[in-house]
Parts: sequence; structure tokens; C-alpha cells
Amino acid sequence: MDISNTTDFTNPSNFILQGIPGLEAAHVWISVPFCTMYVIALLGNFTILFVVKREPSLRSPMYYFLCMLAVTDLVLSTSMVPKMLSNFWFNSREIDFSACLTQMYFIHCFSVMESGILVAMALDRYVAICHPLRHSTILTNPIVARIGLAIVLRSGMLILPYPLLTRQWPYCKTNIIPHTHCSHIAVVNLACADTRISSYYGLFVLFGVKGVDMFFVAVSYIQILRAIFRLPTKDAQLKTFGTCSSHLCSILAFFLPGLFSSITYRFGQNVALHVRVLITNVYLLVPPMLNPIVYGVRTKQIRDRLLQLFTHKDM
Repeated sequence: MDISNTTDFTNPSNFILQGIPGLEAAHVWISVPFCTMYVIALLGNFTILFVVKREPSLRSPMYYFLCMLAVTDLVLSTSMVPKMLSNFWFNSREIDFSACLTQMYFIHCFSVMESGILVAMALDRYVAICHPLRHSTILTNPIVARIGLAIVLRSGMLILPYPLLTRQWPYCKTNIIPHTHCSHIAVVNLACADTRISSYYGLFVLFGVKGVDMFFVAVSYIQILRAIFRLPTKDAQLKTFGTCSSHLCSILAFFLPGLFSSITYRFGQNVALHVRVLITNVYLLVPPMLNPIVYGVRTKQIRDRLLQLFTHKDM
């Protein structure tokens, strides 16, 4: 395929995904860890959903939110990895303009959704530790359902301007996206118009949404730590803190790389482009892979149910 660096068009019929700029010769080798992470994410998150569905004792707010997290991770990783691997393995670089906007929407929508779910899980841990006797009356099934619906609606509505704004810009520079997927900022940078409104809105989502989510998570854990340190014994403190360890790992795996990725892509012009693209891919792939592993290893109920399934013994 002859890929031109410049074309004359205002409404492109397709874009060309370059992959990882400067590392095209190593695409096949780079695909190995990415494919491995994706397979682990698929197996791990489907296992979490299967175990929670099969085990009646896991019907509680914590596990409902965990199932939401698993579904979100499945959609998030599947929105980008299959197309990325087809690019790396079969040099299938073309993506239809509408398909590109759809991919953009799903990736960013479910990324914001995951941020909201982590806040909801922090709320669950706060109520469970700071108000244990009221946990079942505060986080009832209808309340959990409303929280879940609010998370879905919030992410869906907040990210909708991304493709709507992107669709209206004229594209007369190039149709080559220097990325493995249709990232919002990567596509907007190709437009030959004043796209500050898209850039500002992207910053609002980053700091005004994910930043606020991080603030609420931090406030929740400050209260949780205060409650833990008031416990009478060291063993009680460690045991209670252990109930938060899985969630803390998920928070760190999601927010820190995501914040670093967004900032470097917008302001880190001195960072090599292939480094920025790799960081973005790691940010989108590591949490879906890591979350089911962390919760499977650190959560006794899930671990016991998995052992029961593999050993075919009644626990």
C-alpha cells in the first residue's frame, strides 16, 4: 500500500494507523507481550465473572462493582487490541473514519467508566471499614444499581463530545495517525483547524473528571486509614488493611500510568513519540490484565472458589 504523508481531503474515508512510530520493524516482537497481556485479561476477567455468578456468597456490593470492573476491562482492551494486532501481524493499517471515531469513543468512555468504578469501590471500602454495622443498609442492591447506572451515564455523556467534535474538523494535513489506535488527541492533531475546544475539553476530562475521581479516592482512603489506626491491635489493623490491598493495587495501576500518559502526550514534547505510544498502550492493557490477578490472589472468597472449581471438592 502506498501511504502518502500528505493528502488533500476534508472528510477522510479512512485513516492509517502507523502503529509505534520508529519501531515498525519490531512490531511482530512487540506484539508478543501485548497479545499475552490481552489473553490474560480475557481469561482473568471472564473467570472473575464466572466465579461471582456461580458463588451465591459473593452477591455483595464489592463483588458487583468487581464484575462491573471486569466487564469494563474486557471492553476497554477489546476496543483496541484486535486492531492493533492485525496491524502488527498482517500490516492491516487502514481504519474507516467512522470506525476510528467509534474506537475512540469506546476507549475513552470505558477508561472514564473504570475511573468511576474505582471511586465506587473506594466508597464501598470506606463504608465497610468506617461504618461496618450500617454497610448493608447504606449500600443496598438498589443503591448499588443506581451508582452503576450513574457511572455508565456519566462516562457515556462526558465522552460523547469527543467523536462529535472530531467529526466536524477538516483534515487536510495527513490521514496517518502516529499511534496503534484512534486516540482522541492523536486524531485531533491531524486536523487543519483551530481545535482548541477539543484540546480544552480533553483537559477537562483529564483533570475535572479523573482528577476529581482521584481526589474522592484519596479522601476515602484518608478516612479509612484513620479508622484503621484507631483499631486496638496491630493484627486487627493489618487484617483490615488487607481488605483494601487489592483495590489499592487497582487504583495505582490505573491512575498513575494514565495520568503520566495523558500529561506526556499533551505536554511532553521532549519525550520520544514511540515512548509516549508505548506508555499509552501499557496504561490501557496493564489494568485489565492486573485486576483479575490481584483480586484472584488477594481475595479469599474468590481464591477459595477457584480452588474448589479446580479440585472439584466442596469447600
